[in-house]
Amino acid sequence: MEKKNGIALIIATRMEAEPFVDGLGMKELDSRPFRVYGGEDLFMVISGIGKVNAGTATGYVCQKFDPHFILNLGAAGSVNDSEELGTVYNIEKTVEPDRLHLRTNSPYIQHPDSMDGFNRAILATQDKVVMNVNAFREIASFADLADMEGASVVQISRRFDKKCILFKFVSDTPLHAGQPDLIDHIKKFREPFYKTVIDSVIPLLR
Repeated sequence: MEKKNGIALIIATRMEAEPFVDGLGMKELDSRPFRVYGGEDLFMVISGIGKVNAGTATGYVCQKFDPHFILNLGAAGSVNDSEELGTVYNIEKTVEPDRLHLRTNSPYIQHPDSMDGFNRAILATQDKVVMNVNAFREIASFADLADMEGASVVQISRRFDKKCILFKFVSDTPLHAGQPDLIDHIKKFREPFYKTVIDSVIPLLR
């Protein structure tokens, strides 16, 4: 993989992004339409939650900075009861159960770029929070993880002919459905996730 104009990180929330801002000493470059932080050849956009926010932020960063790599990073729920919280996955396929092909009426599927040496997973992206066990079970028939942004980042990155890589860490499982500890999990595992990205992912892209 070649380097062009740096690496753009797309992260949904400030809570997930905080270790990157602090650890890399990133400075705020813009506050609207999105908060943008920069440091050396890395810059980061906090998109907000959901597919529209994520897709719009990706288009914005592609036009403004023309990066070579787009990295979508953040938390995701696992459909596996026994999954260990904090486990990091490189996404090899995204599936959108709420976005169907007009011809086939089947969920829209995309394949982001992947990297060797990491755990792989299939990600379901939808504009609906997975709040109960039944919802997790439905997703389990076609994906390993669930989020609300990943597929949109892939879609817009492809529109701009950008390489797009997704890494997610497990923040909850069906055992945690409906429980109020998701934020605590994100805060607990965001720092190890940051270290994995900075120590093991970014050096391979430079």
